[in-house]
Amino acid sequence: MNGFDWPALMRAGMLGLRLTPEAFWRLTPAELRLMLGQGAGTAPMGRAGLDALLAAWPDQTQGEDHGGD
Repeated sequence: MNGFDWPALMRAGMLGLRLTPEAFWRLTPAELRLMLGQGAGTAPMGRAGLDALLAAWPDQTQGEDHGGD
């Protein structure tokens, strides 16, 4: 068993995306997933990512010079 639900993938590709059978069978599984919108997004930022942003771009404290004109 290969783990792919071929009937569902064929319905999604040929009916949902309106691909021809030839175009469907030329796609790699990764290309089909991308076209179906799977794995296209990024995960929300976690606490470690937020902490890294805060360290790189700290809020200015009250009365701090902004270095402007």
